[in-house]
Amino acid sequence: MQKEHRKIRCRIVLILLGIGCIVFLLCNILYGSVSISFCDFIHIFTSKETEETYRRILMDIRFPRAVSAFWLGGALALSGYLLQTFFHNPIAGPFVLGISSGSKLTVAITMVFLLGNSIRVSSTALILSAFVGALLSMGFVLLMSPKVNNMSMLVICGVMIGYICSAVTDFIVTFADDADIVNLHNWSRGSFSGMAWDNVIHMSIIISLTCIIVFFLSKPISAFQLGENDAVSMGVNVRMLRIWLILFSGILSACVVAYAGPISFVGIAVPHLVKTMLGTSRPILMIPACFLGGSVFCLACDLVARTVFAPTELSISTVTAVFGAPIVLWIMTKRRREVF
Repeated sequence: MQKEHRKIRCRIVLILLGIGCIVFLLCNILYGSVSISFCDFIHIFTSKETEETYRRILMDIRFPRAVSAFWLGGALALSGYLLQTFFHNPIAGPFVLGISSGSKLTVAITMVFLLGNSIRVSSTALILSAFVGALLSMGFVLLMSPKVNNMSMLVICGVMIGYICSAVTDFIVTFADDADIVNLHNWSRGSFSGMAWDNVIHMSIIISLTCIIVFFLSKPISAFQLGENDAVSMGVNVRMLRIWLILFSGILSACVVAYAGPISFVGIAVPHLVKTMLGTSRPILMIPACFLGGSVFCLACDLVARTVFAPTELSISTVTAVFGAPIVLWIMTKRRREVF
């Protein structure tokens, strides 16, 4: 009976998250400094006799931005879940462990070098450089892991690596041209603005393929959650699985940093919220739920960033920190109560 109730609960949560994605996707498209009614929204798609300004706002600005928030928010949450599984720690995440800062550093170097030599920066170059930065930062964290006694110290090591990467990034920006400094500053604040349909197509292909592969790893991940010894006894190649977890989390977080800049707290807060809602940590449920939860969270935060002080727009990291940081504090205090 309890098992049946749990299944019903998981189905309801997944359905609600799916509905939430649709609702916030529509809200992001319709609301902003210029509001568009739902009737006008339907009219734009069904009739050619519509005002060109509304059509451009909808199809060239808001629609690709909202779809980008959907894909990148889901990717960031799923990346956080993979890292939390890898470290067996709910506080692990791309932003806390310095992975986002490492990606930011390599992307800044790429942008300064290419733009300084009048070379056009492609999305592929940014993704590859962000991926390299993510793997380098994660490599430093992994080198530190055998030398620290607990996961709290490992998280502190990740934070320190993030500070070092941020300091080096600021040093590089000092020697960049004024125009490049403006571009890097706007990008480093985190934003889904300026997205084009080409960007949406590229990110959707990369993220969807990665998510599908991760979903097919649900069984080995489930065994890994029980402990490395249990996973080995079940026939799981733990060493290879750990490589896959790092690789796929690096790809997802690198894709987010390359397109939208560093975004904080989503990778930590969302997986824990989703786990609480589902009442289970089974990867076959957590993987799609984390993706949908991250999409809902980022779509909602982007809506707040655009509308609360319109026409002034907040950076997405500011809003995600406002809503995500209290959740992280709650996680830490909850774990402390469980220890005592």
